Amino acid sequence: MKILLVEDEVELARSIIKFLTEQEYLCEWAANFEDATEKIGLHLYDCILLDLNLPDGNGLNLLELLRKEKKEDGVIIISANNSLEDKIRGLQIGADDYLTKPFHLSELAARIFSIVRRKQFSHTNIIRQNELEIDLLAKSVLVGKKTVTLTKKEFDLLIYFIGNKNRVLSKSTLAEHLSGDFADMLDNHDFVYAHVKNLKKKLTEAGCDNYLRTVYGTGYKWESN
Repeated sequence: MKILLVEDEVELARSIIKFLTEQEYLCEWAANFEDATEKIGLHLYDCILLDLNLPDGNGLNLLELLRKEKKEDGVIIISANNSLEDKIRGLQIGADDYLTKPFHLSELAARIFSIVRRKQFSHTNIIRQNELEIDLLAKSVLVGKKTVTLTKKEFDLLIYFIGNKNRVLSKSTLAEHLSGDFADMLDNHDFVYAHVKNLKKKLTEAGCDNYLRTVYGTGYKWESN
């Protein structure tokens, strides 16, 4: 899952990034309004952690821009400002949640997971498609009663495919999801092919139907009724 942290407090940002990285999130950072605007314009995120008091702008204006462009990234406002007016305005504009500083990092992680689950998987922790069962909390995969052992990136790819079922995802989109800003620095996206190939092989060998289709010249699609 890919997170954008918009926060100008360096030490707080570092602690959040360290914690979320340990929780196996891919976390990018924007320290000001300008950088955040650029990243939001170029990339899609599963969740954006948005501070309101930025040195060069108001986070609420960034939220307005995000919703004006009809982007569906989840947004959690994280702010030291505990005013009811800001909370109401943020939620009215389109924020999914509001967390007042200081907060426990474990609570932040729980809020992120809740938003991603709600947006992509209708509030459930268990995803089922015929013989395939995925536990989002345990990060486990079963085909029938057989456990499928996936790497972190393979599991992340599987969830991303299912969360975007019946949509064609290009290699560049998958590369960005797996590597964030670093995707632009790579000479090619062969690593995406390798991860997809391994994922398909492990699922097939466990007895799973071939839901993951290659769309030649374009990318890949997870097919589901």
